[in-house]
Order: sequence, then C-alpha cells, then structure tokens
Amino acid sequence: MSLFYEPMATIFAREFFEAAIIIGQYRTVLLRSPEWQEEQKQKEGLKAINQAALAASVVAVIVTLCVLIPLLILGNELDKRTAEVIEGVSKVIAAIAILQISVLVPKLLGVYVTKKSNDDGVELGLTMRSIRFNVFWNIWREVAEIGIFLIPILLGDGASASTIPLSALVGIIIAAALGSLIYYGNQKLEDKKVLAFFMATVLVFLSVGLFVGGCHEFEEVWGETRKVWKIENNFWSHKELPMVVLKPFGYSASRTVLQMCCFWLWLGLCAAMHLWFYLRSEKILATRQSEKELTSSSSDEEMADNDIEETA
Repeated sequence: MSLFYEPMATIFAREFFEAAIIIGQYRTVLLRSPEWQEEQKQKEGLKAINQAALAASVVAVIVTLCVLIPLLILGNELDKRTAEVIEGVSKVIAAIAILQISVLVPKLLGVYVTKKSNDDGVELGLTMRSIRFNVFWNIWREVAEIGIFLIPILLGDGASASTIPLSALVGIIIAAALGSLIYYGNQKLEDKKVLAFFMATVLVFLSVGLFVGGCHEFEEVWGETRKVWKIENNFWSHKELPMVVLKPFGYSASRTVLQMCCFWLWLGLCAAMHLWFYLRSEKILATRQSEKELTSSSSDEEMADNDIEETA
C-alpha cells in the first residue's frame, strides 16, 4: 500500500499555507509597528502568537480525533451536509475577521490615520487579547478543516491512516516554503505604505477566497446555481497541486453564478472599505495640518505682540 496520497497532501498544503500567512502577517505587524518596538513588549506579543497558534492546533486535533475515532470504529461517515454547513459558517466568519485585520494593518503601520491615532499617525489598537483571539480562531479553523476533509478520505477506499505522515509532511513543507516567501517579502519592504498595501492586498484576497468558499459550501447543501465555466485540464484544478495554493485567494477552475457574484461583491466591499478609510485618513491629516498651521500662526502673532510691548 502506498504511503503517499496526493489529495491528502493537497489538503495539508492549502490549510497550512493559509495558517502560515495569518501567523506571518501578525508577526510582521508586531515587528514593524512603532507601537510594538519596545523589546519586552514585542517578545511578549510574538510569544502570544506562538502560544495561541499551538493551543488552537492542539484543541483542533483533539476535537478531530474525538470525532474521527468513533466514526472509524463504527464505520459511519459524518453527515456531509452538516459538515459543509459548519465549514461554510466557519469560513464566512473567518472572512469577516480577515477583512477587519486587512484594515487594521495599515492603521497599525500609520498609513490609515484615525482620530485615535497618535502624532505619528499610528493607531494604538492591537492588544494582546485581540492577538490571542484572532490567531487562535483562525488557526483552530485551519487545523479543524484538515480534520473535516480527512474524515471522508479515511472512511472511504482512497487512503488509510498510514498515508497521513508522509502526505502531511509534503503538504506542510510546500505551505511553509510559500508562506516563508511572503513573510520574507514583508520583512524586506522598507516603505511602510508599500508594506501596508502588500499586506492588505494579500489579506483582502484571502478574505475573498474564504467568503466565496463559505458561500459555495451553502450552495452545495441547498443546491448549486448554474456553472459559468469549468476548466477541464487537471493542471488548472483548484483541488490539486500546483494551483491549489491559489485557492485560498479565491482561485477556482470552475465558477457558478453564486461564486462569481460573491467574489466581485466581496472584493468590491473590501475595496470600498479601504477607499473609505484612505479618504477619511486624508481628511483627518488635512484637518490636523490646518490646526497646526493655525496654532503656529497664533503663536507667531503672540510673540510679535510681546516684542511690541517690550519695545514700548
């Protein structure tokens, strides 16, 4: 019996790639945001990310095993409709969370200015609590999804538990390599505006991919809309390597009407949100500049009056 099963490796590659992006983006924010430049605070933040990711992985594995072991013993499959609804809800919630993070990143880097921002334009908004919650929720979702996807494979005739170690190792190595490239790119970008744009773009398309994927899960349960296109060549399949690595960002070798509508509507919403924050930021900066000029002018007039009084 083969020790490697490509569909299983694909599942690990896709989910760990998403997890690597999330962890990498949070680490980049902590390392580059002026708010987190204090050495001890930065160490605590990075430690919180690692602990939350580890805890989420352990909890997800335990829950998956608690579901999988009885099913393997009894020979029953998890109800497909229930699993798809759970996965769909999880993805939509994650899409909303990732969209919020995509807006938060430019704020923390001082590119988007709000009324809460300090004089350097940096918003003091990323707390240890929010780091723990967001990292835990998203990593829990990724690892739990691996378990959900593995259940039908292991209960079917395609693979056995013996194929998990090698398949998982190959998938994780691919995900780590791709995630490292994005993380390395983040570290090398010196211009904060370019860095914020790059990170926000990656997160926006990750959010789009999650939202489209979540809505498609509901579609598979309650009936699919008409297919607009489908690429037959296996190379372009979003379920197999290499194109599977683009699936988290909304790529698909086929599109239904609902998927197309969800993709463009959610992408439009993301773009509208970022445009609104950018325009509001410009307005706040212009107001602050006017106030500074007014204050400076008042100070100059006051000094001139004092000089006249002294001369008199």
